[in-house]
Amino acid sequence: MKCFICDTDAIFYFNKAFYNNSVLKDDVEYLICPKCGFVFSKTHAEMDKKQWECLNIKGHMEIESATLKRRKNNQPPYLEQATMINLLIRNNIIDEKGILDWGAGIGTLSNILNKYYNIDILTYDKYMNSNKIIENRKYETVISSAVFEHVTNRNILDEINSYVEEDGCLILHTVIAENVPKDPKWFYLLPIHCAFHTNKSMEILMRQWGYISSIYCPSSKCWILFKKEKINIEECIYKINEELQREYFIYKKGFVDYWK
Repeated sequence: MKCFICDTDAIFYFNKAFYNNSVLKDDVEYLICPKCGFVFSKTHAEMDKKQWECLNIKGHMEIESATLKRRKNNQPPYLEQATMINLLIRNNIIDEKGILDWGAGIGTLSNILNKYYNIDILTYDKYMNSNKIIENRKYETVISSAVFEHVTNRNILDEINSYVEEDGCLILHTVIAENVPKDPKWFYLLPIHCAFHTNKSMEILMRQWGYISSIYCPSSKCWILFKKEKINIEECIYKINEELQREYFIYKKGFVDYWK
């Protein structure tokens, strides 16, 4: 099976058993790309559509509907993400108009942005109630929070990117490391997680999609990828960090390989 980032032949990495899962009854087989380090589940990639949707809906409903005390998995840092987006808007790095949250779940991030920052964004999710995406429309900023780890093929990634304007940006939240551990007990291996990026695979993907630079925000665990710099982003980031008296944002031409 080919790596759907760089099209290299992937090789076996390890297996993992998910006990008491009605869909994943057998061991899940993970493959690794020897070129870019991208790891993905062969088992998930070969599932039929009905199986995958059943696994996804079941998994997301369990996570989203669980009370705080019963929740087993950490949710994205929504408040920190909302604060980051507000800072980006106030400093003219992104525009408040034309923001789409693709894969928004029940809309937690958009609700926080609206309630605490008076910022309205559009939301879309294939498995939850949300706004309808207008076909053939593009957005200046597309948010993809906790989505990249759920993709089973390249078409899904390209669909997300297809909604970004030619001079727009993509805000991304997922786990990206120098290497994906060869460990079935790794914390990020959940039944609905099937794709795991490395710094190298993201650098390749950025280049393929035409992004030229990026920012990383440690508090929100988000990357912001830019196709075009409409202002001097490096200078703007420097001023924000000086103002906040901390390294709130990290800027780099190419992909910010923060986690090594």
